[in-house]
Amino acid sequence: MTALTLSTAAVPGLRADAIVIGVAKGSAAKASGPVVAPGAEAVDQAFDGGLAGVLETLGASGAEGEVTKLPAPSGFKAPLVVAVGLGAQPEKDSGYDAEALRKAAGVAARALAGTKKAAFVLPLTDAADAGAVAEGVLLGAYSFDAYKGDGGSAKNGKNGKNGKNGKAPLGEAVLLGGKPRDKAFKAAVERATAVAEELNRARDLINTPPNDLDPEAFAAVAQAAAKEHGIKVQVLDEKALAKGGYGGILGVGAGSASGPRLVKLSYTSSKAKKHLALVGKGITYDSGGISLKPAGHNETMKCDMSGAAAVFAAVVAAARLRLEVNITGWLALAENMPSGSATRPGDVLRMFSGKTVEVLNTDAEGRLVLADALWAASQEKPDAIVDVATLTGAMMLALGNRTFGIMANDDAFRSAVHEAAEESGEPAWPMPLPEHLRKGMDSATADIANMGERMGGGLVAGLFLREFVGEGITWAHLDIAGPAFNEGGPFGYTPKGGTGSAVRTLVRLAERAAAGDLS
Repeated sequence: MTALTLSTAAVPGLRADAIVIGVAKGSAAKASGPVVAPGAEAVDQAFDGGLAGVLETLGASGAEGEVTKLPAPSGFKAPLVVAVGLGAQPEKDSGYDAEALRKAAGVAARALAGTKKAAFVLPLTDAADAGAVAEGVLLGAYSFDAYKGDGGSAKNGKNGKNGKNGKAPLGEAVLLGGKPRDKAFKAAVERATAVAEELNRARDLINTPPNDLDPEAFAAVAQAAAKEHGIKVQVLDEKALAKGGYGGILGVGAGSASGPRLVKLSYTSSKAKKHLALVGKGITYDSGGISLKPAGHNETMKCDMSGAAAVFAAVVAAARLRLEVNITGWLALAENMPSGSATRPGDVLRMFSGKTVEVLNTDAEGRLVLADALWAASQEKPDAIVDVATLTGAMMLALGNRTFGIMANDDAFRSAVHEAAEESGEPAWPMPLPEHLRKGMDSATADIANMGERMGGGLVAGLFLREFVGEGITWAHLDIAGPAFNEGGPFGYTPKGGTGSAVRTLVRLAERAAAGDLS
């Protein structure tokens, strides 16, 4: 993990391998070129005030995600200047948006892979800006190389250099313009570090091949982290699940040689006034079961445990931040495989709640494990429950690959979750739960079927989950099927592969709960 420090050192005399500055797009109305952002005054002065012109000559425009490298001016200890695009220049005195700073820092950190030390002089107006830059650096510098070259297996804990010819992540980032002794700045960077480190741990889990991360292995990772951070943990194995009547989790895991698990993580604070329950879908590999996925749809299904990874990371981050809220995380872990013992289309499962479900499609398995975990979470009567899942391809069709959907049984809570996502910089959108779609899940054999109308499939899944939330409990469902796994190239602070989607939203929601605000 990249080391982070705050400094008030003068830019020219700072010993580093690179200096990162911000550049914005000038006003289109004035047809102006790129504009050097605040923080880079010393660099601009060394170019006799002509740095913007030099950057324009090199092709820089200030567009978001753009990186321009040039030699540092004479007299600077660092040999290189890296100008990163911030996008549109903000209105006068409004400052740069936190997400713009986060993305710029992430792009720069990724561009500086193989570099030992870089100084970031992006525009900071307050501690929140410092936190955004710190978060962007740590998320952008992420790489998953455990299985490349001499990296060895992830089980050995090796995640360093990218093979023989690869580059290690940026070693150290110094944030200039911050105040090392200021409590607010220090707290912002500490928060960013805790959240980013746990989010990156979630990314590691998502990227780990399923032959190394089955339900038992995931549970072991959770147990180790819980012990480290003072979190109570309980793991239900196959026998305990059978004894407890968790028919949904057992039914999904029935076809696999790797048995399912239900992991309960409990973080408590003596000053807590609210209890938030988080439930994550943890299908460590999803073949579709007997309803086998077609060719071309299996290759990335190691990511189907992204919801559980997000919940796990959020609980640990909350513990590290010592938030004054009680949080219970439920990881519903199973591997969905076809075999002679697998659940068949047409089978009926008796869920932990006592309801029966006719399984019409074994590839609609995530809602089955979540249903058991939601009912288990409901028994503790929390103030609110949020479940997170890579649940439906329909949500990807509706919102694309970068936005997750939010459904809820309470409009005010749905808005609160959406606000938490916006505050965290995670694209999300509120979605409805149309009552007329519920009828499509009526079953002549059981209490409910696990499939309904094809159109609006993401909403149908949400309606199914609602059936397993305890009466009177506020609940929201996040379908992160789109943004959980990036199959394209990296962008901003988002890498290729597992992204850690929803972790920051959950942490922000926990912070709001600690402040007594869940609406």
